Amino acid sequence: MTTPSGSDTGGPWLVVGLGNPGSEYADNRHNVGFMVADLLAARMGGKFKRSGKAQAQVVEGRLGVPGPGSRRVIVAKPQSYMNLSGGPVTALRDFYKVETARIVAVHDELDVDYGVLRLKLAGGDNGHNGLKSMTKSMGPEYHRVRFGIGRPPGRMQVADFVLRDFSSVERKELDFFVDRAADAVEALITEGLERAQSSFNS
Repeated sequence: MTTPSGSDTGGPWLVVGLGNPGSEYADNRHNVGFMVADLLAARMGGKFKRSGKAQAQVVEGRLGVPGPGSRRVIVAKPQSYMNLSGGPVTALRDFYKVETARIVAVHDELDVDYGVLRLKLAGGDNGHNGLKSMTKSMGPEYHRVRFGIGRPPGRMQVADFVLRDFSSVERKELDFFVDRAADAVEALITEGLERAQSSFNS
């Protein structure tokens, strides 16, 4: 299935950066979805505001080249914890009348090498608690931009790994990779899934 492209008649898109609220989590690997959402908001020239309809921060605007090729987009950061993301996302979907196939979840992915992107539509949650909550609330038929963080070293537990900040070595390239992930979201929305996959599924 290919995402709609070339026309804005299908309604708005909802881009959800997954993460945990609070300054203590801000630089964690698990919060890379928030980092991409922040960059997308900056590109749209907007600032996050608390939603009156859901437990989330949202910014509304347009992404893509100005003109008929741009798309109306709501970027959101759920303010529940990761494992409760489905509630806020579903509330935003219903309020903005967004088709589930026009929802994009941006999240960290353990089974992909650091900085590598994988774009897909639907599928399993691979143990990711944010995706698990979203799928439980509204089914699996939404898009995912999977940001690779790699597996934990040695015998480190997964929960400890994802809730730690990116390492000093990783941070040297983090801004570049976050920027590329934001590009991938824009391409998915404006050009369709297949084109975006061919460009960004490295």
